[in-house]
Amino acid sequence: MRFMTTAGAAVGIAVLVLGAGTATGTTRTPAATPGITIVPAPPGPDQAEFVPGQSNVVPPTAPPATDIGTGQVQSLAAPFYACPGFSGLQTTNPLANLYVDKFQWGPYAAYKVGNGGGNINWALNPYKNASWYMWFHSLRWLGQGIVAAGQGNLTALTRVNTIAYDWYRDNPYSWKANVGAWESTMHRTNVLICLRQAILSGLKVTTLPTRYAWLNTALLSHARFLTNYWSGAWNHGTDESIALFGVGCTLNRSDYKNLAQQRLGIGITTSIDAQGSTNEQSTGYAAFNYSLWGRAMTVLTNCGVSPGTTIATRRALLAKWLTLATNSLGKLHQLGDTEVQATYPWPGTPMEYAGSRGTKGTAPLWRVGIYSNGYVFGRTGWGTDAARGFAGESTYSIRFGPGRAFHGHFDHTSITYTARGRDIVIDGGYAAYNAGAYRTWAVSPSAHSVMTTPLSTYLNPVTKLTASSVKANAESYQFVDAPGSGISRVRSVLVLKGPDLMVTWDRASAKTAQAFQTLWHLPPDQKATVISRTTAVAMAPGDTTKTVLFQIPFRQALPAGATLVKQAQTNPIQGWSYPSSYVRKSAPTLLLARSGKTASILSFVVPVRASGSVSYTTRWSGTTFIINLNVGGQRATIGISGGGSLYRAG
Repeated sequence: MRFMTTAGAAVGIAVLVLGAGTATGTTRTPAATPGITIVPAPPGPDQAEFVPGQSNVVPPTAPPATDIGTGQVQSLAAPFYACPGFSGLQTTNPLANLYVDKFQWGPYAAYKVGNGGGNINWALNPYKNASWYMWFHSLRWLGQGIVAAGQGNLTALTRVNTIAYDWYRDNPYSWKANVGAWESTMHRTNVLICLRQAILSGLKVTTLPTRYAWLNTALLSHARFLTNYWSGAWNHGTDESIALFGVGCTLNRSDYKNLAQQRLGIGITTSIDAQGSTNEQSTGYAAFNYSLWGRAMTVLTNCGVSPGTTIATRRALLAKWLTLATNSLGKLHQLGDTEVQATYPWPGTPMEYAGSRGTKGTAPLWRVGIYSNGYVFGRTGWGTDAARGFAGESTYSIRFGPGRAFHGHFDHTSITYTARGRDIVIDGGYAAYNAGAYRTWAVSPSAHSVMTTPLSTYLNPVTKLTASSVKANAESYQFVDAPGSGISRVRSVLVLKGPDLMVTWDRASAKTAQAFQTLWHLPPDQKATVISRTTAVAMAPGDTTKTVLFQIPFRQALPAGATLVKQAQTNPIQGWSYPSSYVRKSAPTLLLARSGKTASILSFVVPVRASGSVSYTTRWSGTTFIINLNVGGQRATIGISGGGSLYRAG
């Protein structure tokens, strides 16, 4: 997916009126036909989300909101549903291509999908890609032609009407058996509404001429489909409800509007929980849902319906979540199906400060968030200390909670970490759904900074946070789960400020012998070198920062091969990074290895200046194990109590 972070993401704030003079072909006088009004929808995920043969319905799990539509918006303006645009597909599908029936999507070359006269072969899928096929059936690729038609370009109007009608004729209700046509229904509904508006604008009429009456019939069939096949409480269901409401607003059908309002009320409380977490297990999809629910509010209001207060309240909670999920580089921690993306600096929200990297807005008062849906976000500060600045802070994320679902990965106990103005520990990233074995790897525990047991089948466990402590100069957490049959796993995490570093203590036991591997995924620009059985160093050429990664023997001796680096490995797959769904980069992965029925791996991730040194001494004080650290001249003391608590002692 590509979640855009340009000003176009500010959906529902500004109305863009597309002026004349941008079309080609036969055009009316520009000043006479200004075109259709577009209120851009949130840039959404560009990957097909439906899985053929599986249920794509997400049942609601929370009591619904009951305040949507309880009042009317008092406005002098007539109710309207604005064309939501075409999510960028119009940019790669110019008018010239529409006139020869060519369609282009994603990384693939434009492909001729018709006979050149608007007679399209809707069964085509030349690249064997579900997303290509879904967007083909969305009709969003007609965007430039629809805009031109709205400005009076009759040649464009004829062509887009011909193609859209061809879809309607060739795909009679119900198209549920065609997963691509099914999934794209909500998008296609909006395109048909945009086309309807373009016809009225381009022809300068107030009702559809008889030759275009098919559009109203098509919208009714799409509303019927949306009524009968709702995807439930996730982004797809929200988008479907908005599109259904759009048909109701366009055709003045109160039944469609009322059902859409009811479904939005059912969806909001599950899509965004009472703490502000989304149910989709992805920071990228969380950002999309923030925009999407903003659009829902705008759509309701524009059609004279009160959105109530629940949506706004839940969005405000999600805004806090997204702010805490922003790292010191101004980007979201890359969790689940998320590409590397900047946080959008929504004005008037705490994201304004986070997304602008401290140049706008007000610094939040909170720096750590613990969410029962399975997220810990923390940072050393917000850059208000001039000596550090925004980028000089350290930030981290840790995953736990319910088992993988929706757009999540098998990433429980995984960590991401930034410090000293750069990525230190990263996620394996988001591989496109059609990436085959690499997609499987990207979702798997092996693509995340966790302790893995590769000889066992991963059970998608619930992971519990059993202890946490937040202090001015350190945070500590403990997580417990059972990743495989007969296997128990405990991860203790300690994050320090001054010096900034991270410590994890992984321990596990199993009924049968296992391979235990604590993984640290490192940025692709760095080269990682093993120095000794205990230590490795990672650094990008010419950088001012290096990362020293080491393990200290504790309750278990270090075997030969205890510290390894894997990079660009294909069998098994390891040592890669996906910053975006179609970009795979070679990236070092540090592997700390044990074998047997038990493991105890105490590891340190220490960012330091390129010329800095890291040293330590250890001792026992009764039943407490003490580590004294010296990181570039800054000292810290860490303790592990006899009861197993990992903490900062000084």
